[in-house]
This record gives sequence, structure tokens and C-alpha cells, in this order.
Amino acid sequence: MKERLLGRTGLTCSEIGLGTWALGSSVYGDVGNDDATRLIGESLDCGINFFDTAPLYGSKSEDGIAETVLGKGLGSRRNEAIISTKFGRTARNVMPGRFNAAEARESCEASLTRLGTDHIDLLFFHSPFGPGEIDDDVWEELGCLRSQGKIRFLGHSVSMYDDTRDMSAQWMQDRRIDAIQVVLSPFNRETRPLIKTAMELDCGVVARECMANGFLSGVIRKDTVFPDASLNSRYSREEIAERVDYAEALKTHLISGDIGSLPQAAYRWVLDQAGVSLALSGARNIDEVRDSVFAANAKSYGEATLSLAESIHSKDYCPA
Repeated sequence: MKERLLGRTGLTCSEIGLGTWALGSSVYGDVGNDDATRLIGESLDCGINFFDTAPLYGSKSEDGIAETVLGKGLGSRRNEAIISTKFGRTARNVMPGRFNAAEARESCEASLTRLGTDHIDLLFFHSPFGPGEIDDDVWEELGCLRSQGKIRFLGHSVSMYDDTRDMSAQWMQDRRIDAIQVVLSPFNRETRPLIKTAMELDCGVVARECMANGFLSGVIRKDTVFPDASLNSRYSREEIAERVDYAEALKTHLISGDIGSLPQAAYRWVLDQAGVSLALSGARNIDEVRDSVFAANAKSYGEATLSLAESIHSKDYCPA
């Protein structure tokens, strides 16, 4: 597995990281705890050393199920892993966001317990909707947690992009955060200006939702019916058809050379974007992990191929 530096943190990360939302929630379908635990170890064996999780990845009755799964899966191999988690939202209390000193402390301590570790490598603000949600006291408490060695670096997991990009850029400029996590895929390119800012300020960039909520998986068809509880159930038949058509068009330009599938193409495209430190895979099984690892090890796209892909890009699709 190839590795890259996560900005100025000095952390050396695998080009593919494992996102664990699917391992702690039924949002993408159920994954058994034993299967999820096994997947963590298998991902380490594939060379993945970056694992992303959150207290939000749980159920209405239990926070941080994915954190617990991750801690169990890493076990004695904790020192092989870089762990990022988040604060400000939990599975039992999603809204409103709580970005204050008390929540930062309580959330961090709970995450450490669930993860079975004494430190978090990277703690993200979990998708604040705007500057008005950030209490001034949170920064002192986060500084205290850092000085105690409970967290090493801070980041911003970006949502509501138009409302928070300026805030994120200012935090990077002020060196309050060391990394950002953004939606990025051939379907979702609007965050590239913020990625450019991060690159200029030597901040890490973690790309998420690289499969465009499954529309780049190659398995969604125009007649696919999504379960009511899934993220994609909100889309009309017309919206689904439009996204499927765009995915099919991308195949023409991006499946070539080493790249033999649409998921591989999506990961390769993300990793070829300037400023990206790593791409998160939301894999639910080892075959999906291996697909993303293969893409990371494949030859980069040339400028001609990337330009062709740009030429058919007509709009940025809203993430689910």
C-alpha cells in the first residue's frame, strides 16, 4: 500500500483508509459484529493504517457502535493504526450539533473508552452547520485535551459546504485545525477550492463518499429500489436515472489500463486530485477493501483521461 503524509501532522497514512459508518449502523445494510471485527484485521493485513469512525455511527439506543467494533478489531495491533473520530453529534442525539467544551470533553472520554485506547490521533468537528454553532470555550478545552495527550491533532469534517467553507479555511489559516474531511468523487467536486486552500496551508485532506453514496459502485440501476431507512431512499426515479446515466458515461472514460471497474475508477480519480492525502473506503467486506487497495496501487490517470472525465461533468450532485 502506498502512503502519503497527512499534511503538517507528520502522520504517514495509507492512501486508502477504512471508514466505519457501515460497521456501526444499518445505513448501508447490516454488517454482523464478528464480520466487522474481522474486516478491521483484514484491512490492516492489506496495508490500511487509517481508520475513521464517530460516536454518530451507532443506533438510536447506543452511541459509537463502530468505535467499539474498531477498538475490538484493532486489539493488540492498535499501534499499527491511525484513528480519527469526531465530536459534536452522537447516534442518540444527532441534532443539534454541540460544539462546546463540555461536549468535547465528554465525547472524547467516551470515545477513548469505546476504542480501548489512551489517545485519538485525529479528532474532527463532526459537521457543524455554521460558525454560530461553535462555542468559544471549545478551543481551550480541545487545547487541554491535546496537552493531556488524549488527542494529537484536530480537524473539521465538512458538511453544509457553502455555509462552512470560509470557517474551515480560516481555521486552517489560524492553525486551529490540521486536517479537513470532505466529500469528493467524480459526482461531487465542489470542495476542490477548499482542498486547494488546505494544500497551500499544508493541511491534510481526507476524502469521503468516494463512491457517491453507492452510485459509483456499478450495482445501482435505474430500477433499483432502496430500503426506506437507506440514505438513497430520498431520491426520485428521475434523480436515480440521471445519476445512473452519469455513472455509465464515466465508465467510457475512466475504465482503462489497470482500472477494470467503476469503483476502482472512482478511487483512482480521487487519489489523482491535487492535495488529497487519502481516500476513505466504506467497505463492508474484504473484497471491497481489496478493490480500493488495487485502485491505489494502479497507475495514475494521465491528464488526457482526467480532462475527458471533466468534459462530461455537467453538475455536482448533492451528497445523500
